[in-house]
Amino acid sequence: MGSEGPSAAVTTVHVTGFKKFHGVSENPTETIANNLIEYLNKECFPKNLVIGGCYILDTAGQGALLPLYQTLQSAITSKESESSTSNKIIWLHFGVNSGATRFAIERQAVNEATFRCHDEMGWKPQKEPIVPSDGAITSIRETTLPVEEITKALANKGYDVSTSDDAGRFVCNYVYYHSLRFAEQNGTKSLFVHVPLFSTINEETQMQLAASLIEILASTC
Repeated sequence: MGSEGPSAAVTTVHVTGFKKFHGVSENPTETIANNLIEYLNKECFPKNLVIGGCYILDTAGQGALLPLYQTLQSAITSKESESSTSNKIIWLHFGVNSGATRFAIERQAVNEATFRCHDEMGWKPQKEPIVPSDGAITSIRETTLPVEEITKALANKGYDVSTSDDAGRFVCNYVYYHSLRFAEQNGTKSLFVHVPLFSTINEETQMQLAASLIEILASTC
């Protein structure tokens, strides 16, 4: 997707969703990530936008760290292999909040893993630091993307969306914390979005939201 002139600055967006987990047998974010490229191909998108890939993550914390970091590193490796050094890389993570009635743009993640149930690899930490070397479980990492601006732009397009300062303490927060940390270390950007179940907001609307968000990210970066 997208095209690039000889010296054009390109925003490359990599997207992730999650597989099923306890209480959610069909994760809408898996559907979003699986169908997003095909959906976007039907739209007219800016030339400065490239979809680097769409990935499905296991809904697991510690046990899934290696594939998570391999996925994050793949964007850096791909950029290094290109002749252009102007690419801006954004990791856009989608996670489901089964109790939500609207979309939420997450501003930050907390260095705390307190899982309300076992993850899909059987781990259930309680008040453990996600990255011990980062200090206390109250430590916070914030996205460098303009969350308020992004939320307002989506709301202006008619989506029921708000900003959030609490991504929970389950796998969504766990992945977001690692992604924000990786972004800081590697000069990329990261954003997490919580979506409701399809029974609350239908699949078509959620696909439209994902497409609109990516277009906004391309313009704001």
